[in-house]
Amino acid sequence: MFSWKGTWRNQYGSVVIIEDDSEGLIRGVFKTALPDSSFSGMEVPLHGAAHGDVIGFTSAASGKTGPAAVSYTGIFRDGKIEMLWHTVAGLALSADAEGEPAKLTTVGTWRAFGTSLDIFERVD
Repeated sequence: MFSWKGTWRNQYGSVVIIEDDSEGLIRGVFKTALPDSSFSGMEVPLHGAAHGDVIGFTSAASGKTGPAAVSYTGIFRDGKIEMLWHTVAGLALSADAEGEPAKLTTVGTWRAFGTSLDIFERVD
């Protein structure tokens, strides 16, 4: 029987560690490698579910730029998990002008969301 448990790394160096996959429930942590992420330097809990070759999980925390969440949905193919992800964060760092200090400001809904695709490979 296939196990999701283990450490998975994407093409940018971010890591998902799945610690438990019993009864189709997923539990673990997410660590981003991206320095401009709200979760930079953090180990964020993740929770989700998996069945057969499909998986989904979400992480949410108060990061360096305020509350944020990321949700992954993926499929296991050829030894890799191909995952579509969605992020949401209602605050962003911005400055009023060049050379001015940046401050956290509320962003519109249209800017609060992001989507992309990552490919994770098992590293242990």
